[in-house]
Amino acid sequence: MNKADLIEKIAEAADVSKATATRALDATLESITKELRKGQMVTLVGFGTFTVRKRAARTGRNPRTGETLKIKAAKIPGFKAGKALKDAVN
Repeated sequence: MNKADLIEKIAEAADVSKATATRALDATLESITKELRKGQMVTLVGFGTFTVRKRAARTGRNPRTGETLKIKAAKIPGFKAGKALKDAVN
């Protein structure tokens, strides 16, 4: 399923236009992104929790040349599924 398919499902389920569903989905994703950018956690009860995780700096190796590289520390988004989502999938 891609974004267009999801928008279509939202529009059908909520009985709204695709334009309204698009705005709603975009606003939701933007809100989650803003909170993660601030370092906050976003919890959707029953669905899951979005968090920001820290990846430590490390050394890597260029597979082509074998040269050692320094990989900088980074913040990455994480997601942990909630119980209801896990139960629905299993």
